[in-house]
Amino acid sequence: MSELTRIPAPDGVAAAPQYSHVVLGTGRFVAIAGQLALDEQGRLVGEGDPAAQAGQVFENLRRCLAAAGATFDDVLKLTYYVTDMAHLPALRGARARYIPDDRLPAASAVQVAALVRPEFLMEVEAFAVVAP
Repeated sequence: MSELTRIPAPDGVAAAPQYSHVVLGTGRFVAIAGQLALDEQGRLVGEGDPAAQAGQVFENLRRCLAAAGATFDDVLKLTYYVTDMAHLPALRGARARYIPDDRLPAASAVQVAALVRPEFLMEVEAFAVVAP
């Protein structure tokens, strides 16, 4: 596991309860492509259900991180792409099952007009640093 330093609120920047403003570390950089709510067979999980989709997205992220020898403790940045900002509470709920509040990565949330297929409500990508 890498050693990451989280700076929730640098001097002069308002604290954000849902993410750290700055996360830094040393080691191997790992980029995880945006994950969708697809199961192992490529089937959609949770059509029309943000909570079910968010749960599958975070499970897919966990599996991708594991393939790189990483865990959520190594994640320094998450980017959320949502078709409706109303889906953010579902994403935060799923994230809370994998990442404790004292280990929050930097994050960005972007509302998009559409994802690759209309039934997808969200996509999440991750960046991590793992020990060399």
